[in-house]
Amino acid sequence: VKKKKNLGALGPRGFQSRSMQSFQEALERGEAEHLLPVFNAKERVRKGEIKQTDIPYMQRGGAWDNSDVKGAKKKAWLSSDKEYASGGYRREQSVSIFGNGSGLDWTGSKARSTPSESVVGAAPKFAKNYKAPNVKDLKKPSSDSGGEDKKKFFGLF
Repeated sequence: VKKKKNLGALGPRGFQSRSMQSFQEALERGEAEHLLPVFNAKERVRKGEIKQTDIPYMQRGGAWDNSDVKGAKKKAWLSSDKEYASGGYRREQSVSIFGNGSGLDWTGSKARSTPSESVVGAAPKFAKNYKAPNVKDLKKPSSDSGGEDKKKFFGLF
């Protein structure tokens, strides 16, 4: 039985890619170029019109540095390529709906990271027997008003 690995991987699996940062650095140095798809690629390679390395790596299902093509000259790796290939890409990958970080805890098994009670703006905690005030309680004259029940004109007179 062959053991499968990295089943939770994100992104494309048919080719070995490089980071956008590495591509941009190589593009600025003149070591890379934008790759456009080649029509009838397999047929044109068979006829000898183009070489296997002329087909973009995503189209042929290979690697960006031509390591999948026998006899082809491999492209040089930048330091950012080495960092990306050694697991640096995992920093940018996230299944979170918030863009980065851990995903939502759908099972409730992870530790909670909610705001504490001392945080300003957090919802207040009430006692178990707390009863919210109603409109009747608010309309009753308060005992500290001095007993004036007379209605005033907009509170001015």
